[in-house]
Amino acid sequence: MKIDPHVHCRDGKQSYKETIAHVFAVADAQGVQKIFDMPNTDPPITAEKDIDERLKLVPSERINDYYVWIGVTSDAGQLEGAVKCYENRKNVIGLKMFAGKSVGDLTVLEKEDQKKVYKTLANLGYKGVIAVHCEKESLIKGEIWDPKNPLTHSKSRPKRAEIKSVKDQIELAKKAGFLGTLHICHITCPESVELVDLARKEISVTCGVTPHHALWDQKMQKRPDGLLYKMNPPLRDKKTVAGLLECVKNGKIDWIETDYAPHQVGEKMFPPYMSGYPSLCLYKDFVENFLPSLGVSQELIEKMTYGNIARVFESKLK
Repeated sequence: MKIDPHVHCRDGKQSYKETIAHVFAVADAQGVQKIFDMPNTDPPITAEKDIDERLKLVPSERINDYYVWIGVTSDAGQLEGAVKCYENRKNVIGLKMFAGKSVGDLTVLEKEDQKKVYKTLANLGYKGVIAVHCEKESLIKGEIWDPKNPLTHSKSRPKRAEIKSVKDQIELAKKAGFLGTLHICHITCPESVELVDLARKEISVTCGVTPHHALWDQKMQKRPDGLLYKMNPPLRDKKTVAGLLECVKNGKIDWIETDYAPHQVGEKMFPPYMSGYPSLCLYKDFVENFLPSLGVSQELIEKMTYGNIARVFESKLK
């Protein structure tokens, strides 16, 4: 059994990019049985009615293999509804917060608003997972992004934007007395991993790594098709990737999540220059060949592809 806890199935107004049914076909080819779908869709998934509409799109024979994150805002009423939906719907796997802009408008950018999220969830007694996209908006230098030089995308979203955001989320979760598990999505920097590892002593916190952030570094963006490798968070320099791989080998990263994010090629190579990569297509080779080539044991690979995920989401997956 293998689970991918982070995929973007699109559908809705973006069904021309991808559909739930086709994601399952890709997953089957890559040896993945269950998927957790992200809520920054068009329209976004933030309420029970959105979940109802989403579940209608799932092939009936795969309904027990499909789970979806519900997006959060800083509005207390919306958060209360999201928590109730999590509690009442088996297919709702947890809550997702975008602490930095990625794709779509489902964001909670200001630290004070993020504080409200954790405090509200603590007051509601929420004990599930909140998955967070960590890039601190105030440290992103969008003005240096130039599509004629794709490498500028990585430079515009520096490591410190992720590291500071990870630090913020850990601090806010602690101070709020958050009762659930904080999950840091698609972590890219060893410094971020160390913050997570240190915080494990005080709170329940996990982190995941994508195949693309482990396989590639910024030089991919120097290729003629470098815009295809534009993603959020971006690819890092070679030294950072090497440090990230050491964290993988040392068992400091809880699971593999592909952040499967398909777009049409034209949308990536030309305006609006979309961010994202269809990394579920890399999964099988990544876990069967690349990780063993690093010396990662089969026991650790099993934990990162199923065991750790099943433990954290036990109440939903049983």
